[in-house]
Amino acid sequence: MRPIPRTAVVLASLLSLAAPAGVPAPASAAPDAATYTNPVSADTVDTFPDPTMIRGKDGRWYAYGTTNPIFNSDGETGEHILPTMVSDDLVHWTYAGDVFALHAKPSWWPAATRPWAPDIRYYDNTYHLTYALSVGGIGLATSPNPAGPWTDRGQIVPAASGCPSGTIDQAMFTDTDGSYWLYWGSYDTICVSRMTHDGTALTGPVTQIGRGRRMEGGYVVHRDGWYYLFYSDGGCCDGAFSGYVTKVARASSPTGPFRTPSGVDLMDLTSKDGIVVAGDGNRWVGPGHNALVTDLSGQDWLVYHAIPYADPDFPPVTGANGATLRLTKRPLLIDRLDWIDGWPVVRAGAGPSTTAQPAPVTTWAVGSRFDTADGFGTQWDLVDGHLQTDAAGTVLSDDTVAGNVRVEGDVRGAAAGIVFAYRSPDNRIEARLDGATKRLIVDVTVAGATTTATAALPDNTNVDSWHTIAAERRGRNLSVEVSADRLRDASAAVAITLPAGIGNGRIGAVSRSGAAQVDNLGAAPLYAPVRHRVADPSVGAKLAAYSDEFTGSAPGAGWSWIRGNPGVTVSGGALSWPTQNAELALGDNSASVLVRDAPSGDYVVETKLDFDGTRGNQQAGMILYGTDDRFIKLVHSVLPLNNGGGAVLQQTEFTKEDTRASTSQVTSGPMFGGPAPRTMWLRMLYQPETRTARMASSRDGVTWEWGGSWTAEFAAPPRIGLISMNASGATGRFDYVRTYAAG
Repeated sequence: MRPIPRTAVVLASLLSLAAPAGVPAPASAAPDAATYTNPVSADTVDTFPDPTMIRGKDGRWYAYGTTNPIFNSDGETGEHILPTMVSDDLVHWTYAGDVFALHAKPSWWPAATRPWAPDIRYYDNTYHLTYALSVGGIGLATSPNPAGPWTDRGQIVPAASGCPSGTIDQAMFTDTDGSYWLYWGSYDTICVSRMTHDGTALTGPVTQIGRGRRMEGGYVVHRDGWYYLFYSDGGCCDGAFSGYVTKVARASSPTGPFRTPSGVDLMDLTSKDGIVVAGDGNRWVGPGHNALVTDLSGQDWLVYHAIPYADPDFPPVTGANGATLRLTKRPLLIDRLDWIDGWPVVRAGAGPSTTAQPAPVTTWAVGSRFDTADGFGTQWDLVDGHLQTDAAGTVLSDDTVAGNVRVEGDVRGAAAGIVFAYRSPDNRIEARLDGATKRLIVDVTVAGATTTATAALPDNTNVDSWHTIAAERRGRNLSVEVSADRLRDASAAVAITLPAGIGNGRIGAVSRSGAAQVDNLGAAPLYAPVRHRVADPSVGAKLAAYSDEFTGSAPGAGWSWIRGNPGVTVSGGALSWPTQNAELALGDNSASVLVRDAPSGDYVVETKLDFDGTRGNQQAGMILYGTDDRFIKLVHSVLPLNNGGGAVLQQTEFTKEDTRASTSQVTSGPMFGGPAPRTMWLRMLYQPETRTARMASSRDGVTWEWGGSWTAEFAAPPRIGLISMNASGATGRFDYVRTYAAG
């Protein structure tokens, strides 16, 4: 283990506290908010790809990652199989071992495999960790503890799973009816199937729910009646050329159809909008393969990996399969996830953080993990790190809370629950499980009068397994949910408008009858939601000297050809360019490029493109051209759907080509933007100071989907250009090229 120094864990916001007559004095004010700086895995491990995370029933957070050389900088030349880290605050992490030791691999694993992409869930008093094998198949390990030791449960999905893209990047999901589902798929299809009642095998049909170039890493959460499917597309793990982008779509059923914010079905044969987070080009590249975690204030955080642009590559390492590998560093990042107008986005659209940020709330204003019973009464016993009773009763905190607050506790037992806003038996809020009726029951009592709301628990609910009850009070609105694994997959939820008279009070544990256990009980100030996205880039004045409306019979002044005019014509206010059987990729630099000088300073270049490509690899669009081996291009491209029976995808493709620093080899990397209809608009914002270009696309020229950025190490200012190439038989028709000063 490599422990790291701990700092004090403090609240990220303050809770208003007030004490009326007859109740104990409130807790003292919390200290100022802590901060974090990505990657949060720095100084602990070198890399932590494909992260997933859970808050264990011991009150600590656990993260699990793909097999990788996590201690390469310490001189280790090999990998760790599914490494684990643990944290008390989501910011400072300690290595906590591996799910499987290199010398103790399950015997059924193929010799050449490397385990990838773990996913963690909790139900029936057991942690279920699934993982994919690089050669195919999905395995399961279980443990009563989040840190293991883990018991191998064998293969739960064979390599021939019924999903055309195989068995990579699986994630489980528990629906509101208690049913278990598994999502999986990579390169280029995501599938889903229902699982057996114990979550150890698939049952029922395998349904394709998403198709897209390099689509993978599906992860589902249920919010406000919608099933949100997070996924990544683009190149995942190719150093500074990784075009991974995290996107989202939603559905009213766990089997879809999943649609993007603009209404595109994930099964449509086009690239997709719904960007959650994309790379900034020169600090973090390829942010993707995410999970979600919720802090004690109720704020969601995206858990994901990204690649440091300045130090992206490992030297050759010995893989867990014995092969010599060239791998990319993908450390662990976290960032605030905002839900704006029904859609999730990282930091209101600001992208991955590069500076110190307010840390997650991981300490309660009032509460305990019950390592001791300090702060609570002595009516219940302290047993194995949790409160326990054999009879009906209530145990209360010494201190009070008030205002907008989130209260939660882990409960186990047929009538176990939590109480808050407790001033007396006649003035309190209580949320509990009822094993006899299989319901979540919420009682709001004011001056002896009780209002009750209930919601059905799934038939398969085992009240003798730990469940988390979480209640959020915002003004007079109260929402309560119960889940098995605290991953916001609620199995029951209740919403109530609170009556007047509910004020501050104590929190506590309650049993209505018989044995009950409660752990990790506390209250924190409720998070303040972000309601508005950050502004998208804007355009300023049109720069006529760097623009062309194509109103003549040839390209206007300022244009020149690289490798000659391949038959381009200008008429009717448009430039028409049949696609060439020529390329501009790696060692094949045979395609023509129409170029012109660019202005100084930040600028936006835009074109309206009609493209009729129908077969693989045809493409047309814009380019920022430095040399044949150093450019950034934004095109409408036609790409084959892997294992798609000949189907092709219409893609908004954003690609850079440059020299890889670690090998001095020319490399090309793709990123994908929004939908690519036959007629579309393309934009690139270029900032010479950082040599960074950001892409945007539109289907109407008015509403723009801004995506990620690429940085190319241009030795001189790149020129603005057009291309139409790769395979003949299509035509790119450009209505104009307009260059604007950046707004």
